Amino acid sequence: MRKFIITWFVNTLALFIVAYSVPGIGVDRWNTAIVAALVLGLLNAFLKPFILLVTLPITVLSLGLFTLVINGFLFYLAAKLVKGFTIAGFWTAFWGALLFSIVSFLLNLWLNPSRNVAVRFHRSSEPPRPQEYRDAIDVDAVPTDKADNPPRFLP
Repeated sequence: MRKFIITWFVNTLALFIVAYSVPGIGVDRWNTAIVAALVLGLLNAFLKPFILLVTLPITVLSLGLFTLVINGFLFYLAAKLVKGFTIAGFWTAFWGALLFSIVSFLLNLWLNPSRNVAVRFHRSSEPPRPQEYRDAIDVDAVPTDKADNPPRFLP
């Protein structure tokens, strides 16, 4: 429950940052931002997987970039569902959703340091061990007893 509250708070804060950064996106007051963040979370949890499944061919063909359009659509839909949360048009919603995702990600990293991504490299002091190929079949080898005649394949 605590994780849910923290994520909800982070999304509310991210929504306020987006509302003040992107022209055409407005939030009337804190109550509206809290409700809009909840609606965005619910839309992303329940409606987004279904939309991704339906639009899977387009998403694959666009190498995943169509997901940004889906995020913009859900951001726009949340503005239509919550009174006091306004968006001027689809492209404003598109850029707002993109900025919302980035700000929310960065705030989550900052508030939840246990989620940090760490890349660790390990260099061993031992040389690599040779692999054994006891069960491998060598298909390019020429028989040793008939070196003059290459192997023939049966039809």
